[in-house]
Amino acid sequence: MKLMKQIGLTLMISLTALFGGETLQVGDKAPDFNLMGDDSVNHQLTDYRGKIVVVYFYPKDDTPGCTKEACAFRDQYSEFEKLGVPVLGISYDGRDSHIAFKKKYDLPFTLLTDADKSVSAAYGVQGMFSASRETFIVGKDGKIVKIYPQVSVSEHAGEILKDLAEMK
Repeated sequence: MKLMKQIGLTLMISLTALFGGETLQVGDKAPDFNLMGDDSVNHQLTDYRGKIVVVYFYPKDDTPGCTKEACAFRDQYSEFEKLGVPVLGISYDGRDSHIAFKKKYDLPFTLLTDADKSVSAAYGVQGMFSASRETFIVGKDGKIVKIYPQVSVSEHAGEILKDLAEMK
């Protein structure tokens, strides 16, 4: 019995380390990152300080749900530009995959590669095979102002724009 409890505790600790134990909340400082973009530039969240930023995590390039979500951001991207709000998409996929995905669907925003899953872990969205679909709005001061843990891929971009308009 004692051995079973030790195994259970070890498993729980391992899963917590793998999938993240801390959940970010509105008002928390958004974890900084330094990730390679599809544009061959390293992007740091601190580079965007002074701007509101949309950071959205998605499972995989060129899959049905992720394509719908990305195309919804694309179709409304001019509204994000009018508000001066950059959109950053993050997945585990590599730069070449991001480049092909962007080209295929004419995506106007930056896609970032989280190959080692560390940024996804810091945001609490890490999965074994892909990041979970979750979005964070980061305020001008680098703090999280809104979290979208449940995302409707076709309506998500519009929901964010509505919330951004209320913030301005």
